[in-house]
Amino acid sequence: MANRQKHWNLGYPKGVADMKKGFRACLALTSLLFISSAWSADWPQFQGPDRNGISPEKGLLKQWPEGGAPVSWSVEVGPGFGGVAIRGGEVYLLDREPGERDILRCFNLDTGEEIWSFPYKAPGKVQYPGSRTHPLVEGNLLFTVGPFGHMHCLDRETHAVLWKTNILEVYGGEVPRWGSSQCPLAYGETIIVTPIGSKAGVVALNKNSGKEIWISKPLVDEGSHGAYGSPMLATIGGVDQVLLSTPTETAGLNAATGEILWRTQDWQCRIPITSPFHVGDGKVFVTGGYRAGAAMFQISQKQGSFECKTLYKTNQCNCQIHQPLLYKKYLYLNGNDKTKMYGMICLDLEGSLQWKTNRHPGFDWGGLLLADGVIYVVDGDTGDLCTMDPSPKKYKELSRMPLLSGKQIWGTVALSEGRLLCRDQTHLKCVDIRK
Repeated sequence: MANRQKHWNLGYPKGVADMKKGFRACLALTSLLFISSAWSADWPQFQGPDRNGISPEKGLLKQWPEGGAPVSWSVEVGPGFGGVAIRGGEVYLLDREPGERDILRCFNLDTGEEIWSFPYKAPGKVQYPGSRTHPLVEGNLLFTVGPFGHMHCLDRETHAVLWKTNILEVYGGEVPRWGSSQCPLAYGETIIVTPIGSKAGVVALNKNSGKEIWISKPLVDEGSHGAYGSPMLATIGGVDQVLLSTPTETAGLNAATGEILWRTQDWQCRIPITSPFHVGDGKVFVTGGYRAGAAMFQISQKQGSFECKTLYKTNQCNCQIHQPLLYKKYLYLNGNDKTKMYGMICLDLEGSLQWKTNRHPGFDWGGLLLADGVIYVVDGDTGDLCTMDPSPKKYKELSRMPLLSGKQIWGTVALSEGRLLCRDQTHLKCVDIRK
């Protein structure tokens, strides 16, 4: 091998046999690199690499083999709904000991072994006790916001706390009835969070120091339950914007300054959990439970200012918890809420319902993501992990396998290096879905 490498470097390998061997070696190495890159995507935040619920990974199982895909590991976790962030083979989960403290836990993606943990006191109770939020990994920094507003920035290598604050206490926010459930948003050198307080609606902090960079005007809703969604980033009209919803309005803010660029009260949800979803071309889709339905806004810029126009509203979708998925100009959603069970649904971008499963299958509030042209979804009624073909023609289930158990299986789903992670109220499980 050393001689072959030497000849290769000279550019004149000795003989045809050596040339063929060298070619085969290069081909094998290229194949390995291709396979590795197909499985190498991280899931560093809520909704994955681009915060849209889509993974770029390829080479995944689209149908389960007999007996199901292998479960690589299962670890015990506290009750709750908080999802994971994954970076560089490490899985981060903000767990919770109800009533007492939050616990940031780090697991090995390959084995499930707990590598380290960071607990801190966070006394208090909320309905449906347990974890809520997703960590954010930004380079070598790790950010969390707990259900009572405790925000921490840790060094991933040393596990040291670099800075901390409480965004609800500092900015006059109230603990929502079911606890804060937001994932911070990385933008340039800042981390953006939404205290929705009397002193500020949205805040940008320096990611290295926690120093305040900008604060927006308040977006307070008197007497509301609070907002539970995460801030989202979209470029509209050439301007990077932070999108968020409160119980009475949806707004877009300049991500660099915090200026409120546009706001509308034409769609309202008394308990907003999902976040605004930019589907492209300045169109922002919003949906929620509690009979809120869904709406599509057109955001446009005229004479240096932005305006919001409602394109349509529909009551054919009450997507209470999980974000929509956009695939080939169609939206796929778990369309259920407490008042109406639509099951899995497909909408076109004009708001027309293409199909719905109702209760056959129902899916309850199971999480979902899209990768390699397939939707992976947890059936919250049964705990099954399912695959479905995203087609506007009809619901087409490809396969399902038993995986989770119990009630309130409402957590999100994550994917990294061909491993799919999801949870119930007692366990976090890792399923190997590599071909």
